[in-house]
Amino acid sequence: MNLPALREVANEERRETDGVHIHTCLASGCLSANSQAVHDSIEDALEKNGNPDGVRACGVGCLRLCSQGPLVSVTGSENDKTMYGNVTPEQAASIVAGVHGEPVDAEEVDLEHPFFTRQHSIVLENSGKVEPDRIESYVAMGGYESLYHVLHEMAPEDVVDEVTRSGLRGRGGAGFPAGIKWATVAKHRAAQKYVVCNADEGDPGAFMDRSVLESDPHRVLEGMAIAAYAVGATQAYVYVRGEYPLAIKRLTRAIRQARRLGVLGTQVFESHFDFRVDIRVGAGAFVCGEETALIASIEGTRGTPKPRPPFPAESGIWGQPTLINNVETLANIVPIIREGAEWFAGIGTEKSPGTKVFAVAGKANRTGLIEVPMGSTLREIVHDMAGGVPNGRAVKAVQTGGPSGGCIPASALDTPVDYESLAAVGSIMGSGGMIVMDDEDSMVDVARFFMEFCMDESCGKCVPCRVGTVQLHRMLSKLLDGTGTMADVAALEQLSDVVRNTSLCGLGQTAPNPVLSTLRHFPEEYEAAVTRQPVGATNQ
Repeated sequence: MNLPALREVANEERRETDGVHIHTCLASGCLSANSQAVHDSIEDALEKNGNPDGVRACGVGCLRLCSQGPLVSVTGSENDKTMYGNVTPEQAASIVAGVHGEPVDAEEVDLEHPFFTRQHSIVLENSGKVEPDRIESYVAMGGYESLYHVLHEMAPEDVVDEVTRSGLRGRGGAGFPAGIKWATVAKHRAAQKYVVCNADEGDPGAFMDRSVLESDPHRVLEGMAIAAYAVGATQAYVYVRGEYPLAIKRLTRAIRQARRLGVLGTQVFESHFDFRVDIRVGAGAFVCGEETALIASIEGTRGTPKPRPPFPAESGIWGQPTLINNVETLANIVPIIREGAEWFAGIGTEKSPGTKVFAVAGKANRTGLIEVPMGSTLREIVHDMAGGVPNGRAVKAVQTGGPSGGCIPASALDTPVDYESLAAVGSIMGSGGMIVMDDEDSMVDVARFFMEFCMDESCGKCVPCRVGTVQLHRMLSKLLDGTGTMADVAALEQLSDVVRNTSLCGLGQTAPNPVLSTLRHFPEEYEAAVTRQPVGATNQ
């Protein structure tokens, strides 16, 4: 495979797929709402009518507005793009007829709503456009040209420098500069190096990485290949949750297609670069999202964390230098190479460049995937894009960062979503889960929910996490059962500090965050739990 051959694949795909496309979301969210039957009914309607105009029915990835799935998008028509929500199989014929100007008996989605207009798509730029099961669809969007560019026109150190200058920070939670991590792996001389895509997304309410893998798997593979070339690796692993069968299926197919096309494997693009990708399926342990536990699991041992240093960039899989980035981080690599570091650095904020994908869930009128520039405020996301809380109720809090994050009160909704600002209000970016809560939610109960999750997911290796999370959960339960005292409230904060400062890995170190953030922002609810006095809507 060379560049002219790749572009011929792209041109052929464009010629064959020119015209009107009816895109049905076949990502997990819409599939659970029967979108496969919708897609099949659209194909049947086209076949029944003989489809003289060559309209194509395409199964695509996430169309983002999950709360109105199944979603169907029609592109290439007179109106360029129309989307329908809550589509049933019975409405398929009407949508097909609508291509020819007939009235459509389906609920049209307002594409001028801020949910769509305020998105800035980089990671999700292909989502809902490419067919994830067909590599030709990705190639037609310019896929794998960035990989060709770096292999034939850039030295490995130039690629590292480009990522460094972009300011890209790891999107897995900690926000560590990607360029520094890449440079650390690159500088080590070793016979074998590894690249790992951490797709062990386990936060309650989070589905960003799953959607990217289901919607645009080749984007992640291309990012991994570029990363491997830059740091001198030839072997990569995608560590993905076993609870993501569709992502695993599409990723497996994508790897097979990429090998067949010659963009993965030996002498990629007629270069000296060899690159192999294998999938490792996790068993559902939340702790394996932590780098050292993930490495242990890949090696075939029990997934428990190890003390650091050494860090994986120095001694990772089987003691070799290992680069670990999550799905969203790697999905940013292709556009950075394509558009340049300065372009990426000009989006977002100075310290947090680029965009961030959030999975908005909970009590919001519009839930689903959004991608916004770093520095956008929680108010813009929750009120403007997500449409606030149903039934006219008030937003009480927004929880970011999953079990490791914190609950941010409504009074702080003007907080920008960047790493430093979220930390200042007692939360974290995390991988991108965002749960909206209203004035009926008990923040003490929310703290207990996340503590129960951390307690159950603790690997048990270190005492502070193994025992401390149990004790924190017990004290929260006492408060909710009406048997707690103010001494328990004081002990909650003290024990949270101990667990945070003495646990071995990030799970234990961040497990107290929901407790500490609710103690900080909603102290009256803890007092009310002791006095058994009702608490009305707070922090409006």
